Amino acid sequence: MLSLAFSSRGKHAEPRPERPAKPAARTRPTRVLAIASAGGHWQQLMELRPAFEGCDVLFATTLKGLPQEFDAAPSIIVPDCNRNDVLRMPWMVLTIGARLLTYRPDVVISTGALPGLVALTLAKVMRAQTIWVDSIANAEEMSMSGKHARRVADLWLSQWPHVAEAEGADYFGAIL
Repeated sequence: MLSLAFSSRGKHAEPRPERPAKPAARTRPTRVLAIASAGGHWQQLMELRPAFEGCDVLFATTLKGLPQEFDAAPSIIVPDCNRNDVLRMPWMVLTIGARLLTYRPDVVISTGALPGLVALTLAKVMRAQTIWVDSIANAEEMSMSGKHARRVADLWLSQWPHVAEAEGADYFGAIL
């Protein structure tokens, strides 16, 4: 009754034709930004590639030529930086932030180091899912970047069961 009272069509108006069904929601592959510094971090990230099957993946690293060497395409190069090189940090943050804004990943995954942590932090602000896999080289404790990643990673992993237990991280096995 209330709907008739507020209807401008009146009590005896003909029923409205049914609306066509909404088209099915457009589904697109999950967008993944996979980022790691050159060296062992990058090699471990490359071992995770089978997990990205069916996803739209953009690889990012810090060394020119490295993505081509591993047949990782499409790829971008981001500035490298570490905690002792604070002058390069603003450029790295701006570069990674710009790429995140243009690519709009659903998931950001990193095996380390600082550029990966920056990407996870910025991605979290953009409401992307974030995954940190600490390097297998850190057999005694989480890396410094890994410890900071705990605050922004939706999934925070160590590749050592005793490190995972001590730090409160998850452990699903080792990459290498």
